Amino acid sequence: MLTEERYEFILEELKNNSVVHVSDLVIKLNASESTIRRDLNALHKEGKLNKVHGGAMVLDKDINTREDKVVVRQGLKTNEKLQIAKYAASLIKPYDFVYLDAGTTTELMIDFIKEKEAIFVTNAIAHAKRLIQNDLKTYILGGEVKGITEAIVGIEAISSLKKYNFTKGFFGVNGISIKRGYTTPDIKEASVKEEALNRARTAYILADDSKFDEISSVTFANISKASIITTKLLDNKYKGLTEILEVTIK
Repeated sequence: MLTEERYEFILEELKNNSVVHVSDLVIKLNASESTIRRDLNALHKEGKLNKVHGGAMVLDKDINTREDKVVVRQGLKTNEKLQIAKYAASLIKPYDFVYLDAGTTTELMIDFIKEKEAIFVTNAIAHAKRLIQNDLKTYILGGEVKGITEAIVGIEAISSLKKYNFTKGFFGVNGISIKRGYTTPDIKEASVKEEALNRARTAYILADDSKFDEISSVTFANISKASIITTKLLDNKYKGLTEILEVTIK
């Protein structure tokens, strides 16, 4: 096998598993230990992985501190979001007390909700409007309105949440990382997500495949705190850390 082919194989293994071991690569690549160590050293110098004793680890991605406007995010991964939203909506059962977080995928859930006996609480103005238009009983948090995401955030929103105990909560996310958990760029919005998620008996993160291995400025929960609803997940390193619910793209 050519050197570049080995490099490509090693980087693909890292992408899928976050860590590689010299002993495993020797077998999989049918190469000597010295060759594998030389390959890892070369990739480390190129800034493509982090070489450690006995193998290598994937590099942390850059931290994202910016957030797109709602109108921009609505046009991204539309089909994936629709399928995720449809599945998430099917999880709502009679008499559920549901928290619906601000976000483009959580908003798409609303038109798929069949259960009229559930009650909804949200921190999104657009979500509240669509919920009542669909004849669903709805409460909205009080607090500061954040223009870029049209979410209600801040101390008053957190105070509003303290009286509630949700059976289910559905949350948007900007980044999912094994080390950093579920992240979002804004401190105020992260605080509201954290409080709402902690008050949900069962929490679900709605995320298309572009959200994985991404890190935003503020962590609002660890991976194990919520199940993830996503499309087909090729990266096995997340499986086993929490429940992954994969939906089929039609």
